[in-house]
Amino acid sequence: MQLKVGQLPPVEQPPPVGRSRAVEPPASGEQTGPVDQTMALRILRPKRSSGRADRRRAARPPSPLTRAGALRTSLAARVAPYARRLRPRYPRPGHTGWRRWLPSGRQWLGGASVAITLSGMFLTVAYATTDIPHDLNTYATQQDNVYFWSDGTPMARTGWVQRQAMPLKDIPEDVRWAVLAAENESFYSDPGVSPKGLTRALWRTVGKGDTQGGSTITQQYVKNVYLNQSRTVGRKFDEAMIALKLDNRMSKDTILEGYLNTSWFGRGTYGIQRAAQAYYGKDVSELDASQAAVLASLLKGAGLYDPTLSAANHKRAEERWSWILDRMVKFGKLSASERAGYRTFPEPLKQNPLYDTGQQSDYLVELASQYAKKAGQISARDFDLGGYQIYTTFDHAREAALDDVVAEERKKALRSDPKAASTAHYGAASVATDGRILAVYGGPDHRKQGYNESNATTVPAGSAFLPFVYAAGLEHGVVKQRDAPREQVTPQSVYNGDDGVPVSTPEGPYWDRGGKKVAAHNDDRKSWGRLTLREALAESVNTPFMQLGMDTGLDKVKQTAQAAGLLPSSMGPQIPALSLGSSTPSAIRMASGYATFAAAGQHTEPYSVSRVTRNGSTARLTVPDKRRAVDAKVAEEVTRALTDSFRSAHPDAAPAGAAVSGKAGSTADSTAAWYVGTARDVSTAVVVYRMDLAKSLEPLPLKGLAESDTDSVPYDIWAGAMSPLG
Repeated sequence: MQLKVGQLPPVEQPPPVGRSRAVEPPASGEQTGPVDQTMALRILRPKRSSGRADRRRAARPPSPLTRAGALRTSLAARVAPYARRLRPRYPRPGHTGWRRWLPSGRQWLGGASVAITLSGMFLTVAYATTDIPHDLNTYATQQDNVYFWSDGTPMARTGWVQRQAMPLKDIPEDVRWAVLAAENESFYSDPGVSPKGLTRALWRTVGKGDTQGGSTITQQYVKNVYLNQSRTVGRKFDEAMIALKLDNRMSKDTILEGYLNTSWFGRGTYGIQRAAQAYYGKDVSELDASQAAVLASLLKGAGLYDPTLSAANHKRAEERWSWILDRMVKFGKLSASERAGYRTFPEPLKQNPLYDTGQQSDYLVELASQYAKKAGQISARDFDLGGYQIYTTFDHAREAALDDVVAEERKKALRSDPKAASTAHYGAASVATDGRILAVYGGPDHRKQGYNESNATTVPAGSAFLPFVYAAGLEHGVVKQRDAPREQVTPQSVYNGDDGVPVSTPEGPYWDRGGKKVAAHNDDRKSWGRLTLREALAESVNTPFMQLGMDTGLDKVKQTAQAAGLLPSSMGPQIPALSLGSSTPSAIRMASGYATFAAAGQHTEPYSVSRVTRNGSTARLTVPDKRRAVDAKVAEEVTRALTDSFRSAHPDAAPAGAAVSGKAGSTADSTAAWYVGTARDVSTAVVVYRMDLAKSLEPLPLKGLAESDTDSVPYDIWAGAMSPLG
């Protein structure tokens, strides 16, 4: 049987589910066509759901968003009644007057709770996001370099700041606890910050517009090395956060060591070591508890507590000094009997003994710093960061004597001939036979004349060079004829001492490039006749030594001079004039060369630094070793001839038995005068010359310099520096 759609009985439609949309019946009057029965059945038949799918949907857990939404809804429903009660209702019912407008106790409690919670969250986030800076302040790392005399007393210091870091183990416990008693007695137990102190500092900031107090030692250390010195709430907050984190990462001893080495103590000093030297002239390791208490009081403000600045300062310093010692007793760090021994205030020095360099000390510092960097293999960058203690070889007494005698000669020259004296230059150096440079004179003032006269290779050695020619002849022998074997030369070997004697070689006369025979000349063109080499050296006769140099070989002369201590860069050309001192050695090198003869032919390179330390540790330093320069017998013969030279020129200058030797030196054009000699295992060389540095580097004649012969000026300086002779 076929059914028509219109004949179907009406089917009751289920109510719409979800987002199903009802199908609107056709509008009245519209004609509908036949509909496929199968399609009609699909439309009318309700859709069956699978039981398995229903079970899967039932077992699926709700999404996180759904759970969060449900939780918020539930929480809001619970909190809503309380929130409605906390919500201010103004004017408040049941109250009269101004009380109607005040929050209730519950409202106050709720607000405080919220504030505390938010503050805690803020501090937690701030602590977690705060990093300890990797770069320290420049002033926190830079130290000064300190130079010491050979006896260990301070000589000079260099650097922008006066600071020398010291390991905590080298700082006595009394010093540490004096500082802790003054600044932060709970240092070893606190978390790095003081809540009470921070509150006080914040209150002062809000109330008076500045920050003051409230800092633990950890906070002060953070301020010293990581932050600036601005007094703001922001800086204070950063300080506290870094201090908390630093306290968790660094040991208390390390923090205390850093604090003691970076704090300001006044008098231009940073750190407890420099403070001990500036106020008491001693290392921190030598301080007692009483002196430490004075230094600890300076941490509160050196301008208020340096007792030497004013009577008011002295009173404040004495009161705080006593208070600190009493607190040390209270904490058990100082016994009552020890405290009883500290009743007299330990007066500090009137002024800082650590002085800046200037005048002569700059020349000493220059020599020592150059040697320390080279021998200690210290880079210029590391050296400039400071912290080095350079123990020099300079003898304080000898340096003072040399400075005084040169100053006196300068005065004489100014009185005699001011014009000549204005261009006069004096260089001098004393070197021990073991290579130690004991004293130098570098110039009038390093800040006015930068280059060091004692180390300058400016003028020829002249006849002061003759001992090296003599030593070379005795050491190597001579060759007087072509292809002949070398002959031994002795002090008694005889040479022609007449003026103007032509110089010869094994092949014949020596001709210069102009086609002229080269001849030697003596001082004042004096002829001496035939004389022994020992006599020729004692009398400073030039002509025998120019010929001896040719017979020995100028290469052998250079070799001997360099072995004795002269630098290759200062050697003159390898021509006959080499034997008469055309080389330009410095005063230091001439003194070193003569010291080689006094040391039985053993040469030690001159050095100015014996030891270098940094922050308590000894730096590796290469100290030169002695080596054989000439045979011991040769050195002995040279010394004998130099002794004859000294006795001949100055017979009454030293006791008969004194081992003193020396020789004057002059140049052919009289532009330089030398005196070099040895006494008591110390050799000193002095050179005097004139040069107008504003015009040229050409030496000027010495005429008019001082009131005596040119030779006597260097000798007078030498004798004054070496006094007493014997």
